[in-house]
Amino acid sequence: MTIERAGVIGCGLMGSGIAEVLARAGLSVVVRDINDDAVAAGRKRIEKSFAKGVERGKMTEQERDEALGRLTFTTELSEMADRQLVIEAASENEDIKKKIFAELDAIVTDEQAILASNTSSMPIIRFAQATSRPERVLGLHFFNPAPVQPLVEIISSVVTAPEVADEIEKFSTEVLGKTPIRSDDRPGFIVNALLIPFLFSAIRMLESGHATKEDIDTGMVNGCAHPMGPIKLADMVGLDTCLFVGQSIYEETGDPAAKPPILLSRMVDGGLLGAKTGKGFYDW
Repeated sequence: MTIERAGVIGCGLMGSGIAEVLARAGLSVVVRDINDDAVAAGRKRIEKSFAKGVERGKMTEQERDEALGRLTFTTELSEMADRQLVIEAASENEDIKKKIFAELDAIVTDEQAILASNTSSMPIIRFAQATSRPERVLGLHFFNPAPVQPLVEIISSVVTAPEVADEIEKFSTEVLGKTPIRSDDRPGFIVNALLIPFLFSAIRMLESGHATKEDIDTGMVNGCAHPMGPIKLADMVGLDTCLFVGQSIYEETGDPAAKPPILLSRMVDGGLLGAKTGKGFYDW
């Protein structure tokens, strides 16, 4: 199957970024969110990103206009009926995601269509079991910002058909120009399973008074050649996202390294979420 028609569920930061990637790759893209305000915000976010792309010489005005012309925005899930690939990028809430997959299963008419989730840590099998075609459900995890980050994780559940994962790997490489890596359906997949304990270790080091955030970050940048220190990286990822992913991994595995530090929980409770809110461990 040649994938030419795609859908994205959710037009927030990740959903709009994924929609942009698909449109720039030449696909017809339908983007759905729950209300007109969310749709308008998503459209504005994509238009702003395209404008920056033109300004920086990453795309021409004609390429921008053509990509925008391939995007359709809607509040109706029924608009996904003819899609060959639908990527769910809704809120990280398992019940919401399962409901979306069940509805997509009834709406998407092509039996060969692939249904994917952009979740960063939730079990793919739970979404697959909400459908009548679990073998055609997998995880396709983009990284933020999706138009810039080259990596995608492809996650097969225990019932995902191998040819479906193979098809998405080829699509990710040849059509989207991404670098795919493949993971089993395990908590945190590959990247977050390694990253979250690392970030939490750094936060605990700060929390205990062992070292300042500046020295922790400087140590990893200059001592281990990391492009960014772990405290600053946590701010960039979003402290609420770090907390959620850590809780998800810890609940399934019981690994103490993935248990969120108290300081992190308190900061999220206080609305200090990092770069997205202008203040986290650092002022942005």
